[in-house]
Formats: sequence, C-alpha cells, structure tokens
Amino acid sequence: MLNSVLQRRQEAGWSQQRLAELLGVSRQTIISIERGRYDPSLDLAFKLAVTFECAIEDLFSPELDAGRR
Repeated sequence: MLNSVLQRRQEAGWSQQRLAELLGVSRQTIISIERGRYDPSLDLAFKLAVTFECAIEDLFSPELDAGRR
C-alpha cells in the first residue's frame, strides 16, 4: 500500500515521535507505516486522517499490479 504519511508529517513540521504521541502509538509504528512495511488498522488509519485533516483515501492508496485495470 502506498501512503503519504511521511510527506504530510514533514509538511506539518512534526517529528516521528510527535506524531506517535498524537496517535498513541510507538515511534517504530510510525517508521514502519512511512516505509510501507506496516499497513495500519482501520482505527489507526482514521486517526491519521483526523490528525492530518484529510480523508483516508488522501493518505493511502492500494498498489495495483501493472497488468490489472
């Protein structure tokens, strides 16, 4: 899954630790989400969207196979 969490966090001027505190998760969780190694739960995805004042779809998009349409 592709995401724009890193970009939005940087635009907000927050450290990974600050975002983790706002969401009630570990800094490692933020690192993993930003690197695309961890897909957040629906609850956490909603919290991220609320925190960044956007829709979940603005943060996350599925990776589609090149041959699929």
